[in-house]
Amino acid sequence: MDNTAISLIFPMVLVVLANTMYNICTKSTPGDVDPFVTLIFTYVTATIVTIILFFVISRPENVAFEISKINWTSIVLGISIVGLETGYILIYRAGWKVSNASVVANICLACTLLIVGFVAYKENISLKQVLGIVICIVGLILVTK
Repeated sequence: MDNTAISLIFPMVLVVLANTMYNICTKSTPGDVDPFVTLIFTYVTATIVTIILFFVISRPENVAFEISKINWTSIVLGISIVGLETGYILIYRAGWKVSNASVVANICLACTLLIVGFVAYKENISLKQVLGIVICIVGLILVTK
């Protein structure tokens, strides 16, 4: 397998495996713990792992220079992650099945991002994509019934 295939496949496998563990852990979070307390421990763990990976894999020569390149997206991403994780904890506490919650959320997300791509990034929407949205909506109806 060439480097291009690896660079395309590895991130997708990582996302699928991490997302699988993410949903299992979120579904298994004790119902009597405050969701924000569990997220504090989650973020402390994530911070430690990220710092280790940053120094082991990136091996930065100038940490201050790397930090100076950060913009508003890191802050908004942090806020988005809190919303995402709180939402999933609340979804599972509301009784959603692990087999349905992520499917419904990701189909809604895919449809939303198609519109965002069109409006914000001037991406084209093809007839296939429109048909895909219709199929997704039908799928949502079937999955949630």
